Amino acid sequence: MVMLTNIKSFFEKNFMNVNVAQDEQHQLKLATAALLIEMMQQDDEVHEKEYQAVMLALQEKFDLLETETENLIKLAREEAHAATDYHQFTRLISRQFSQSQKIKVIEYLWMVAYADGHLDRYEEHMVRRIADLIYVSHIDFMQAKHRVKQRLGLDD
Repeated sequence: MVMLTNIKSFFEKNFMNVNVAQDEQHQLKLATAALLIEMMQQDDEVHEKEYQAVMLALQEKFDLLETETENLIKLAREEAHAATDYHQFTRLISRQFSQSQKIKVIEYLWMVAYADGHLDRYEEHMVRRIADLIYVSHIDFMQAKHRVKQRLGLDD
């Protein structure tokens, strides 16, 4: 209950005049951030480059200021820690995001996975699982991976 109060307080403080539509948007931000945080922690080593990739992805996706992004990450860490699985996050993303937005989330996950220059098998498994849960096709999953590798100069 304290966590829900903290989340509500964060959104009321950072995004005044919260209505139902805005509340859904805030929940989407939190769900997306939580998945990125989970990706960052998949290989049990959190590198600064991974954290920066999460920051940049959230700022790009949601047009947030640095302090807003840091607060969102803090809340997302708490939410991800309390979650028993990814379904609470993916269900919202699956319902609310367009197909192109879902693919962009997969790209962000790949960016975090590759941020440290190494793709761990657990990281790849997580991206594949999230793609399945938000109904991103295998071809879109692979194309997103290749776009990110190219962008990062990791393409073979």
